[in-house]
Amino acid sequence: MNHVLRYLFFVFVVYPMTLILIGLNVRRRELLPQAGPALIVANHNSHLDALTLISLFGLKRLRYVRPVAAADFFLRNRLLGWFSTRVIGIIPLDRAPKGTRSDPLAGIVAALERSEILILFPEGTRGEPEQLAEFKTGVAHVAKRSPETSVTPIYMHGLGKSLPRGEALFVPFFCDIFVGEALHWTGNRGEFMDLLNQRMESLAAEGTFPDWN
Repeated sequence: MNHVLRYLFFVFVVYPMTLILIGLNVRRRELLPQAGPALIVANHNSHLDALTLISLFGLKRLRYVRPVAAADFFLRNRLLGWFSTRVIGIIPLDRAPKGTRSDPLAGIVAALERSEILILFPEGTRGEPEQLAEFKTGVAHVAKRSPETSVTPIYMHGLGKSLPRGEALFVPFFCDIFVGEALHWTGNRGEFMDLLNQRMESLAAEGTFPDWN
């Protein structure tokens, strides 16, 4: 039943929104992973980010693509928690685990072991519209735990204008999506993060966009 609800939600809500109301210009779509285990690593400016990224994979791979999202936000009440986990398909991440025995990455690692494609936002939270913030090192810990996983960087521009942090009114803005070449765990956290940040900055520099005020 959950898979049916998810298909219906994406077919009748998400796809019309991204393809008609917003419109997507995807550069190098062929670099998207065809199967898992894989991580999609992207900048985060809008509530629409995860839904838009999931929509890039089409219906055939829909059930295998899941975003990682903050448990304290999406599980704060029963209805939102049910919709987030059962329909959108999020993997809840506890950003403040209690106790030394708690493993906040357990759900992520298990999903990668099932060969799923996960969406991760290393900035940690939605940033200012169209501004790339520093990545946190959690993505490096995931890559270390699952070194066979490919990590594909994606830079998005436009969704921070459509539904930015603190706004409830959706405004249709065209979205540009830049897909980069995948990388893998390098064996060193600092080296891995430097490489990932370099690739994200290169993707962000591809677009020549006016400043957003």
